[in-house]
Amino acid sequence: MTHAQAHSSKSVDAAEAPLGPNRIVVVGGTAAGMSAAARARRHSEKAEIIVLERQRHVSSASCALPYYVGGEIEDPDELTVHTPETLRASLNLDIRTEHEVTALDAERRVVEVITPNGAEEIGYDELIVAVGTETARPPIPGLEHPRVQTLRTVDDALRVYETLADGHTSEGLPRHWRPLVLGAGFIGVEIAEAFALRDLPVTLVEAASHVLPPLDEETAAVAADALRGLGVDLRVGLTAERIEHGEDDSVIEFSDGSALSTDLIILATGVRPATSLFVAAGIADQRGSLITDERGRTNLPHVWAVGDAVLASDATSGERRMVALAGPANRAGRMVADNIFGFQTRPLPPAVGTAIARIGELTVASTGANRRTLQAAEIPYVTAHLHPRHHASYFPGAEVMHMLLHFHRESGQLLGAQVVGRAGVDKRTDVLATAIRAGMTAIDLVELDLAYSPPYGSAKDPVNLAGMVGANLLDGTLAPTYAQDLREGDDGRFLLDVRSRGEFASGHLPGAVNIPHTELREHINEVREMAGDRAVVVICASGLRSYFAHRVLRIAGLDATSLSGGLTTYRHVHGSLSAHEASPRRLAA
Repeated sequence: MTHAQAHSSKSVDAAEAPLGPNRIVVVGGTAAGMSAAARARRHSEKAEIIVLERQRHVSSASCALPYYVGGEIEDPDELTVHTPETLRASLNLDIRTEHEVTALDAERRVVEVITPNGAEEIGYDELIVAVGTETARPPIPGLEHPRVQTLRTVDDALRVYETLADGHTSEGLPRHWRPLVLGAGFIGVEIAEAFALRDLPVTLVEAASHVLPPLDEETAAVAADALRGLGVDLRVGLTAERIEHGEDDSVIEFSDGSALSTDLIILATGVRPATSLFVAAGIADQRGSLITDERGRTNLPHVWAVGDAVLASDATSGERRMVALAGPANRAGRMVADNIFGFQTRPLPPAVGTAIARIGELTVASTGANRRTLQAAEIPYVTAHLHPRHHASYFPGAEVMHMLLHFHRESGQLLGAQVVGRAGVDKRTDVLATAIRAGMTAIDLVELDLAYSPPYGSAKDPVNLAGMVGANLLDGTLAPTYAQDLREGDDGRFLLDVRSRGEFASGHLPGAVNIPHTELREHINEVREMAGDRAVVVICASGLRSYFAHRVLRIAGLDATSLSGGLTTYRHVHGSLSAHEASPRRLAA
């Protein structure tokens, strides 16, 4: 088989697939690497397929590690999906664990490997680099200490679990563990939840202004409340400056001058590509992430790269960035194997970046671009906030979901979405991720025909409702004011609260006037007189009643906007609103 045939874009029948290379070497035995190796075997029974993995385990369930530490997964054997023996039996793969690749000579087509029996060279016809990432270790004095651990491998999880099983100090006294997690991304949050579910007093520290930095601030605020509800001591906007270690505990000094004592530190400060030796060998990179063409080829002949350590194209902005997620890595590994064998070759898809995490009874999910990404790419957008029930409100057990969606201001295309709630979050997030991948617009969401029965959804599913809000924003039917732009003491606008009198009395924004939306039509002239030349901001609990009232006012000729997401979103952004029960300004009924 010629090199040209191997990279042909012609689709062929599986039974007629070209024989392909004689030896494929895969560096990395987790998601992308194992998917590539398994798919390669399905193309050829003759090829020798060698997988080199520096750890003791392959096909490990990395995403399961926090749940083992938390005690939900009890058997450590469940953390490995396959063993070298099962993979040899089922796929005839040559799996070599504790084999660390230390150098690549692309001209000779060999890799240098440190094995349990010494160093050796292994030749290849085609090389797949699937090394993934490693924990980013910030330059903090005291970081290199046994009390500072990571949670990225099965051995890491076993080590942390065994550490927590040690119930005594060096003096033989009972130990009450006080773990601290540095980094509140999705992994850090999952680790903190695991400790909390073991009733350990855990502290979670994040350098950014809020937990889960990929989320926008209003959805991250709901996640933060859930963490505090589990007893997590949450500290944001802080960086660790120094760690001093004693015999039984460590003291971390933070950027605000505070300090905290702990006896176990988990480093979850992000990841970086584990690619230094391959970059040194000549593979083109961008800040360590390997650069490939649309089919996974690097700039070196017969060398492919796939997985977390490879630059992916962002589905929204087009920017090339690292995406460290298991799902995309698995699928990309499969496609690279197809491309090596010239079988139904197709480009690797852009990265949507869908992620989900559990925090106690809360589920937090996101897909596509956040506000920061859109602003950096200078993409015009509008944002929709809504708080629907996850199924028919009249059916028992209906839970509120908090939804945030970004739409392209001109095309109406869905750019990103975030969903938070106690039920129904994964279903809606997956629909919205599919919509982003398909380039769907707000109107397309309105027209989706989704499964409905009262225990599962509503006749207007939350996804349909999100499309309706987006369509209203785009066509001007709904003019929003966002909570970020509305602060207490703003005398430039007239605040009209259209909730019930009881709701208004329980708490409202200073200076707001209360007219229930059902009575608004009777008081249009009074509103016009009180507002004068000021714009009217209509306020309710969730944005629904304020939308109704906003339309009444606009049709009557007033300059009115609706507070996006209502006071629910306002609280998520600002933390609270001031209650003014004494002599509230209210029109007579």
